[in-house]
Amino acid sequence: MMHLAYLDAGSGSLIVQAVVGGTAGAAVAAKLYWRRVAARFRRQPTEPAEVGQPAGTERQPRQPAGN
Repeated sequence: MMHLAYLDAGSGSLIVQAVVGGTAGAAVAAKLYWRRVAARFRRQPTEPAEVGQPAGTERQPRQPAGN
């Protein structure tokens, strides 16, 4: 029985790209999954900001210009 198991440069390159791409995809999926898990254990702010304004943008009353 004859086995034809020749891998040229193009085939080797394709295999390397598949391995690297699979590893990168698995790393991104793990990172996103970990952020979801970690978000469940994060502390929430003790005092929520007012609706409609981002945190830290509270308005202060203006002083009259003559004072």
